Amino acid sequence: MNESRSLEDNSPVAQLDGKNTTCDPVAFQLTGHKARTLSPEEAEKLAKEQVLVSDFKQLKLEKDAQKNWDLFYKRNSTNFFKDRHWTTREFEELKACREYEHQKLTILEAGCGVGNCLFPLLEEDSDIFAYACDFSPRAVEYVKQNPLYDVRRCKVFQCDLTKDDLLENMPPDSVDVVMLIFVLSAVHPEKMHLVLSNIYKVLKPGKSVLFRDYGLYDHAMLRFKSANKLGENFYVRQDGTRSYFFTDEFLARLFLSVGYEEVINEYVLRETVNKKEGLCVPRVFLQSKFRKPQRDT
Repeated sequence: MNESRSLEDNSPVAQLDGKNTTCDPVAFQLTGHKARTLSPEEAEKLAKEQVLVSDFKQLKLEKDAQKNWDLFYKRNSTNFFKDRHWTTREFEELKACREYEHQKLTILEAGCGVGNCLFPLLEEDSDIFAYACDFSPRAVEYVKQNPLYDVRRCKVFQCDLTKDDLLENMPPDSVDVVMLIFVLSAVHPEKMHLVLSNIYKVLKPGKSVLFRDYGLYDHAMLRFKSANKLGENFYVRQDGTRSYFFTDEFLARLFLSVGYEEVINEYVLRETVNKKEGLCVPRVFLQSKFRKPQRDT
């Protein structure tokens, strides 16, 4: 259920407080604790979006969530997402958490999709064993069919992280790093804490969850029409899959309520360039790290 979508781009340029610079092919991004500021036109558009999708349709979307993701992967196979070779560059924790060179690491990718993050990691680091799970049975099958899939290096399984116990597939307190990348946004906000509690059980004390997902006022949020609004910062796409756009405050409260400690929690502000249309597109992500305390209290 890994849903960074095709909007994710590798050629951003500077943005600060919503004031866009001239498009530039040089990659550039800013990180910090200040959210993006809307333009007057954007603020007016969001202010008009007060009508929510009906309760009946919202219940159906929740009931059909797995089916909608399975249909997404049926339509797109393994071709939709880019392989994420930027992961180790932006999350140095995957290397820094080792106490010595070539120390074996055990990771969990929660919401692995078809393996666009998993397989580049396994190729780049021969000292990693990975657990990986996804909501979609079809996505899990695509991972298993990948020529790079090796049961000596990874174990993949289907899992609804809001209700299926991870301990049925992996030992407690066994994982050095959990990667939660463009996944939590697809979960209903009222169930997000269930995902974090589930992950907490398999994470070693003192180890961390590495998080990256959509931030408030990201371009993808501004593109939605009022007919797609499910709730505050929560929207549905035409294919029935859903997306939440996080504030740093909401995310921190969510993790802290489950028992994690905040290490870092910041916005990533960037622009991607649509060369074909000559547009600079503002992107907003949250990139964060939350740690399980050394001892449960």
